[in-house]
Amino acid sequence: MTERTTVAIINTTPDTVSMLREVVESAGFEVVSCFTHDIRDGQMDFEAFMRLHRPRVIVYDLAPPYERNFQLFQQVRAMPVVKDAHFVVTSVNPKHVVGMVGRDQHIYEVVDREEDLLNIVQAVKEASRARNTR
Repeated sequence: MTERTTVAIINTTPDTVSMLREVVESAGFEVVSCFTHDIRDGQMDFEAFMRLHRPRVIVYDLAPPYERNFQLFQQVRAMPVVKDAHFVVTSVNPKHVVGMVGRDQHIYEVVDREEDLLNIVQAVKEASRARNTR
């Protein structure tokens, strides 16, 4: 039996985590998750979480307050423990956050529409096959 690729979902809301978990798992991935506020507030040891699960892909949601969560995203992305992971960035307002993350990073809208969810799953599949460039 082959080992499934692990995807970490980092989001602010339990409903969104559940929704994304369902579609990503149904695409054949192993899913682990945590909440943005738990990382930011020090309620979890994020580095230990990442070492334990070693996700190939991280689906990270940029939610309001955008500036605060973008700062956390930058901190997370800079951690050595995630250097081999590929990020798929989601937001309910991609037009707002594209100015923060840059035009070279595609932002996927995350709402409960099948088309949006399929786009996110496709991005996860592509990221899981991407070679490390860092």
